Amino acid sequence: MSEVTQRAGVTTHGVASGNPAASSTAQLRCIEENCRATYSLDETLVVCPRCGGLLDVELNDIAEPARRVLPGVWAERRTSLAPADTSGVWRFREMLPISASAPLVTLREGNTPLYEAPRAAEYTHIDQMWLKHQGANPTGSFKDTGMTVAVTHAVRQGARTLACASTGNTAASLAAYAARAGVRAVILVPHGQVSSAKLAQSLDYGASVLELEGNFDSAMRVVRELAEDGSLYLVNSVNPLRVEGQKTVAIELMEQVGWNVPDWIVVPGGNLGNISALGKGFIEMRRWGLLDRLPQFAVIQAEGASPFAHLLAERKRDANAALDPVADPRTLATAIRIGAPVSWKRGLRVLAETGGASIAVSEREIADAKAILGRDGIGCEPASATTIAGIRKLAANGRIRKSETVVAVLTGHLLKDVDYTAKYHSGRLTEPEGAAPGGEPKPIKGAFANPPARVPATRAGILDYLRRSKQDSSVE
Repeated sequence: MSEVTQRAGVTTHGVASGNPAASSTAQLRCIEENCRATYSLDETLVVCPRCGGLLDVELNDIAEPARRVLPGVWAERRTSLAPADTSGVWRFREMLPISASAPLVTLREGNTPLYEAPRAAEYTHIDQMWLKHQGANPTGSFKDTGMTVAVTHAVRQGARTLACASTGNTAASLAAYAARAGVRAVILVPHGQVSSAKLAQSLDYGASVLELEGNFDSAMRVVRELAEDGSLYLVNSVNPLRVEGQKTVAIELMEQVGWNVPDWIVVPGGNLGNISALGKGFIEMRRWGLLDRLPQFAVIQAEGASPFAHLLAERKRDANAALDPVADPRTLATAIRIGAPVSWKRGLRVLAETGGASIAVSEREIADAKAILGRDGIGCEPASATTIAGIRKLAANGRIRKSETVVAVLTGHLLKDVDYTAKYHSGRLTEPEGAAPGGEPKPIKGAFANPPARVPATRAGILDYLRRSKQDSSVE
């Protein structure tokens, strides 16, 4: 068993026994076809200094015999109490670019459930649906799986101030992991456009929260400028180490489905880090011989913030494609209210390789899909519900067949935005401000609203209400 010690919130340990190979060595490579420059991981780069392009981590393959035993090794580690093994990210360390040695910054992230969702499946008109709920991570969103790797790498490279632009979830995750590591977190958020619950997390974890005028894209531009001289270490999904941590969700999912590749993986689309990471995870597993095929991916965006869906609608899937940003993105699903996603080229590459799709859904479709998930006893934040709305639309137009296996990724917890839920069920939810110029905000009339009932505080009054009412189980 590994030796384990705890120090200032940073876990240190030796590598567990039974490891078929040390963690793969790796390098950074620019994704731009006319550049393709390579760099060492020790340089703490997040973009290519030569051309400004995004960087990929390229792993060097381990020997084929060692690859074959990896699923068994990963499964065996679930019985270990070593911190690296209890993390749903570091348990898969052979597919990570940095070793699981000291110091390791972890909150036991990952290990998220895969749920069946019969009512959501009925609503979308497919035979069976699975929900991979990343809202079960320590800070309530998928961001933790990437943050543990990015912050660990930053600490090892001596970074003391870590920064991000955020619509809320990245902020909460960075704040928590920086607190564990004992380093400073600086968070830039668009003023008035972030859920109070997400801001509360960042404040409680001790981060420096700076509210800026403008939207997320403005905050992203500023924080990238601040990171250029190396004074801040940037941990947004432009950071290739973030993508490496998030790709382990794909491995964990394959364990949970018995290594039977689903036909479709459906994710929300904001900054497009999810599609980039999950796609990379699946592509690398196939390259290593762990899978015999790839799933198709679908990226679902809100209509008011859908530059990637528009790009795909124009059938621009090649390396010369150009994304047209949305200058003023609008959606109540604040986690994906992004008009200029930084990882769009990575996402486009994944869809090109898997034959995937990207579409946009309306605010009403998102709201009703979120309520349907609740009928399965599973809550999520609004952005997550775009997956269910998108599956319903893709099934209706024949893109997803009724018999195909579908996994919807839920990216955030219900409690990330409780105001949205309360407004939906009380009939107070309205279209995003500015969506209908010159008029009053348009109400969103939810098909599955479940408002509280006011009844007398008597036995007779309660029984009378129960006789007059019944729970509506319809999902049409």
